[in-house]
Amino acid sequence: MNSQTLLVVAGALVRGDGLWLMHCRPLGKHHGGLWEFPGGKVEPYETPREALCRELHEELGIRVLPDACEELFFADSGLPGSVLPIVILLYKIERWDGVARALEGEAIDWFTPSQIDSLAKPPLDEDLAIRLFPG
Repeated sequence: MNSQTLLVVAGALVRGDGLWLMHCRPLGKHHGGLWEFPGGKVEPYETPREALCRELHEELGIRVLPDACEELFFADSGLPGSVLPIVILLYKIERWDGVARALEGEAIDWFTPSQIDSLAKPPLDEDLAIRLFPG
């Protein structure tokens, strides 16, 4: 990955009842109003897991330990002509402390995989959801 690539982490939070958390992006931002897996940018001083734990605390008010983040897969936009290629690393999370609430976005909600399939999502989150919930 070169210095012109944006590294982003995202969490696929799943409750014991099988519902998954999705975060609606703020209306004034890029892809505003679309649903995504919560997360954000990895800062130069952080590991991806540290960044994800920080981002989930900032966005949702929950505490996640790095060892609760299970690596799943990634999606990238590094196509020819991309202005700033983005790589999103997705982690599955089944354990956290606190009650998730929308602190930075428009809303959060819990969905079944089929409901997530019908949500409007940014392209990379669409790719991640297809891989997370095949068929």
